[in-house]
Amino acid sequence: MNASGEALEAARKALELFHDVSVDDDGALSFRHGDVPCAVQGMELAEGLTVLSLTVVVAWDLPGDAAVWVAERAGQGLFGTLGVIPSERGTDVMLRYAFPADGLKPEPLSTLLMLVVSTASQVRGELLSRFS
Repeated sequence: MNASGEALEAARKALELFHDVSVDDDGALSFRHGDVPCAVQGMELAEGLTVLSLTVVVAWDLPGDAAVWVAERAGQGLFGTLGVIPSERGTDVMLRYAFPADGLKPEPLSTLLMLVVSTASQVRGELLSRFS
């Protein structure tokens, strides 16, 4: 197993402490944190530098003015980068977080991943209360 595969395996074990996890054909992981769909991918950027990337779909089909709120809220987070994607049906909001994963064990990795998805869930709640 290569380094990114090992990091994804550690992430799978970490996530399975809290969630049902699916493993895609390419090794990427997907799971749901409440109503929030999430995906984890692994990549080896250079020898000895394996990175996990967590992408969370925070909200979708929001009105266009949600983008201003997201831009203001983005500066308040410690874990992840919020972004907006305009679509035909409205504004979609994503949270992305990438970090070096070499040597992380499942227990501390689960803490890190749960901090990120908890932030996404909190932002989702704020968005839905404001724009729904």
